[in-house]
Amino acid sequence: MRHTKTLAIGLLSMTALLAACNEQTATTKPATPNLDPFKQVVADYRTYAIAELEQFTKQTEAFTTAVKEGDLAEAKALYAPTRMHYERAEPIAEVFGDLDPKIDAREGDVKESEWGGYHRIEQGLFEKGTTEGYEGYADQLMQDVHLLRAKVETVEVTPELLVTGATDLLNEVSTSKVTGEEDRYSHTDLYDFAANVQGAEKIYQLLNPALQKQDAALSKEIAARFADVNGLLEAKKKEDGYVLYTALSKADVKQLSQAINELAEPLSKMGIVLEG
Repeated sequence: MRHTKTLAIGLLSMTALLAACNEQTATTKPATPNLDPFKQVVADYRTYAIAELEQFTKQTEAFTTAVKEGDLAEAKALYAPTRMHYERAEPIAEVFGDLDPKIDAREGDVKESEWGGYHRIEQGLFEKGTTEGYEGYADQLMQDVHLLRAKVETVEVTPELLVTGATDLLNEVSTSKVTGEEDRYSHTDLYDFAANVQGAEKIYQLLNPALQKQDAALSKEIAARFADVNGLLEAKKKEDGYVLYTALSKADVKQLSQAINELAEPLSKMGIVLEG
């Protein structure tokens, strides 16, 4: 009995010693470094962009159905709000250089024989006032949008893509949207304008926690500039959409252009988050 008791005490002591060693090891074990601090940011943007393109696909189905059924009023009503989903997600959508022109080329961007997509149909709806003869363009557009939606699953989203994407969205506004050249038949440019700004702001919001650590002043300035642009766009809202671009005065256009340029300048510096 005495030998058994001694053995039991020894086992208990060894168990306690092992537990203590394990606790010390757990305490002193170095934390696993976060090798990709932007992993969650990239994942969140991917979710956002895919959701926008999913909505773009669904609404394009409604749009092209209206065109093929000859419902001119419905097709015109769906044109601008549907395209906003595409414009928000352009940093990803434009990765596929073969599909973007098919979906979004303006007259003169490609050969006349190759010109189709949204702007070709826009010309029929708003300039010619008809859907007749545009049924084939609607079918091809739907095929291309479905293909884009399938391909986007394969896109590799990187922090660099986000930084350049945000700047490119604003550059597109300043080079085409603000001139009224994008939607030259429907004059719904402000829808695209607003969507590009929203897409850029989403990227800024995702990267902002890292930016604040790097340069709090720059983060604050970008936020203020976004507020300025959004305020100007809000003033041009009409019900669920925006006024036609032709309703803007020269002073309005100048003010919008200046606000975009004042936003683009600090936003272009957001790449410093990748240097940390």
